[in-house]
Amino acid sequence: MHVTDPIADYLTRIRNAQMAGHRIVDIPASNLKKAITEILYDQGYVLKYTYEEKNDTNKQGLIKIALKYDQSTKLPVIRELVRVSRPGLRKFSGANDIPRIINGLGTMIVSTSKGVMTDKKARELNVGGELLCYIC
Repeated sequence: MHVTDPIADYLTRIRNAQMAGHRIVDIPASNLKKAITEILYDQGYVLKYTYEEKNDTNKQGLIKIALKYDQSTKLPVIRELVRVSRPGLRKFSGANDIPRIINGLGTMIVSTSKGVMTDKKARELNVGGELLCYIC
């Protein structure tokens, strides 16, 4: 199976796992997905993650993400996970025009010339780029 938009597939796998109440979700690895996973972890949206390297059965490597749920309500910490730029319609933004998600409560993930980073970090470094997705 060939996926035309691996980032959308990544986000959908996380959404589906949360709706099904899974604790762990496996996602085929890529450097971009690893960078997004690190941001999700740093921002406190996931408990932890591990990488499984390539082997004979698994040609791509695997990212295992432990999803985070609220202790009292049992609801997922990630309420919304939305793809912004997509293969058919890329969305780019300058450093000053990167949208704020829920007045800064959410996180926009931006792919810049200095790597994949959060909207706050991109503004700090004064770099724009492709708006990959946002989380809140």
